[in-house]
Amino acid sequence: MALADQTVLQFFPLSTSLSAKVHPLVIFNICDCFVRRPDQAERVIGTLLGSLLPDGTVDIRNSYVVPHNESSDQVALDIDYHHNMLSSHQKVNPKEVIVGWFSTGFGVTGGSALIHEFYSREVANPVHLTVDTGFTNGEASIKAFVSINLSLGDQQLAAQFQEIPLDLRMVEAERIGFDILKTTAVDKLPTDMEGMEATMERLLALIDDTCKYVDDVVEGHVAPDNTIGRFISDTVSSIPKISPSAFDKLVNDSLQDQLLLLYLSSITRTQLSLAEKLNTAAQIL
Repeated sequence: MALADQTVLQFFPLSTSLSAKVHPLVIFNICDCFVRRPDQAERVIGTLLGSLLPDGTVDIRNSYVVPHNESSDQVALDIDYHHNMLSSHQKVNPKEVIVGWFSTGFGVTGGSALIHEFYSREVANPVHLTVDTGFTNGEASIKAFVSINLSLGDQQLAAQFQEIPLDLRMVEAERIGFDILKTTAVDKLPTDMEGMEATMERLLALIDDTCKYVDDVVEGHVAPDNTIGRFISDTVSSIPKISPSAFDKLVNDSLQDQLLLLYLSSITRTQLSLAEKLNTAAQIL
């Protein structure tokens, strides 16, 4: 007996090679938009701009917020504002295209599927970036998701968000600012000297961890790893061979230059403040 035509339940898995890389400027911009949000808004959403690298990595380099109204069963986006902002950004950098969208909060919410469906019409396979602006326990939960479809024949039944690897790389100056951002309340921003002190403490901690790892490998407590060994070898070989006295002189000269810049900037601020007061007094007289 011949089998009748059957409708097959299809599940389209995601390629495991897909990953995303986000620049710190995007995180700073999202947090700033969250602070400036309307009083009645619980979260902010917006568009992610960037490019697709040759290795398949989604490079997220810029973002802008999109006004929206959200309820339990629907989400309304200001599409005209979205297109105007996209046009303005592409006039400055035409290589940046839409790669996805972001939202603040912890993880995916009920309305995320509706917003993701809109961005799926803007770009194929958009990335959904979530940023926990509450910084629970002093840690930032930043995750990236893509949507995979579950279809019955030609009819799409549902969409499931699947997390993908996310790389957040920062230079030391950006990391200092990011650490301050994770602290929800600070008395003042760190000075250049305090930032340098924090950097040196982190460097010393990394050196101690590296030395402990090498000692454990030599003593046989830890299995050797050739990849880590090559990293350590490349790092040590990149250090210039100079005497301790020459190194101390180099550090002291750099420190004196920074102190001189701080002194000159302080004099400039004092002079501007004095000129402003004299100008105000002259106008009153």
